[in-house]
Amino acid sequence: IATLASHGITLRQKAGPLLSDLAQRIGLTVHMAVLENNEALLVAKVEPSGTPPVATWVGKRIDYHCTSLGKALIAWMSEDEIQRLVKERHMLRHNENTISTLARLKEDLMRTRRAGYDVDDEEEELGIRCVGAPVLGVSGKVEAAVSVSGTVDQIRPEDLARMGAVVQEAAFEMSRSLGWSPTNVAPRPVCAP
Repeated sequence: IATLASHGITLRQKAGPLLSDLAQRIGLTVHMAVLENNEALLVAKVEPSGTPPVATWVGKRIDYHCTSLGKALIAWMSEDEIQRLVKERHMLRHNENTISTLARLKEDLMRTRRAGYDVDDEEEELGIRCVGAPVLGVSGKVEAAVSVSGTVDQIRPEDLARMGAVVQEAAFEMSRSLGWSPTNVAPRPVCAP
């Protein structure tokens, strides 16, 4: 627990200014999470001034299968790891939009790999959309994920590609602040811009 807490603090320290910049630039709440005990654990939250508060907090645990943060964290896991995760944690259904089968989760994760970002389209909470992307560590592996959250009026379907690109760009900057480089030997999940 102490190691994870320390890791979360390091992530917040290194990515903090970039999280704030993203929140101000896009005008939505920004979250950062790490994977702990097969759940996404929020380690940072930034709300831009003048926006309604979002009911989340640092330390909140969220599901891996129905949030953009969770799916960005697990999208580059092996098939065996994903099957183990589903077997251990299951997939709690929050509403009719929640991904609740392994086949559907795999389809969503393949889209995430192709696009480099993931979308929670009212899967955890009706009326809320989120767009998240992976943050890579020095080895090129996913260390964390960053997302923007808003209402369905703030993040419309026609905005998803643009927001995905903005979040992915911010995630790359955060990755670089953690020591990742496009020249690292380990395979990286997404192509550098």
